[in-house]
Amino acid sequence: MANANKPRGLVPVGHLLGLDWSGKARLYSIDANYATALAIGDPVITGGGADANGVPNIILAAATGAIRGVIVGLGTKEGLMANPSNLDITYKPASQTTVWSAMVIDDPYVIFETQEVATGTPLTAAAIGLNTNLVLGANNGYVSGWTLDNATEDVTATLQCRILGLARRSDNAFGLYAKYLVTINNHELKAGTVGL
Repeated sequence: MANANKPRGLVPVGHLLGLDWSGKARLYSIDANYATALAIGDPVITGGGADANGVPNIILAAATGAIRGVIVGLGTKEGLMANPSNLDITYKPASQTTVWSAMVIDDPYVIFETQEVATGTPLTAAAIGLNTNLVLGANNGYVSGWTLDNATEDVTATLQCRILGLARRSDNAFGLYAKYLVTINNHELKAGTVGL
């Protein structure tokens, strides 16, 4: 069976300490004049500054450089994110004029599942343990379109993600659109490490 082409950005699935992902995330703000769409699953960085309540701002990450975390909840008011796993709002449009709030997984030890980019030569088992960057992808109106880059894998410590392995399930295999387990390697809260 072929892998499904269904990018969702970075989806939390576990923790390096051997635990399931606990659902914990931290509150961040999105400035009212920030005119870039954001979606659940998007990687973000700190924007420098905060809202009127002192909640730090975030902006969309670049396809290189350190990452602060991954969005798991969005809303126009803090109260909309009391339960990050049950939100009606899954993306913030570019054309907004109010401060938004986001729940962000900023724990550098969370494991995420992400899809490999649909271009280039697919990754193989030899890429497991290496680091790689992400590829910016537009959201589909619901979730992130970011994917794992299959052209930058190397041992370099400044690459964004560490490839831990193939997501093991019956509908996933090496090849086009494969889903991988990764951690954020180049994280704002910890230094990146060299790949294996």
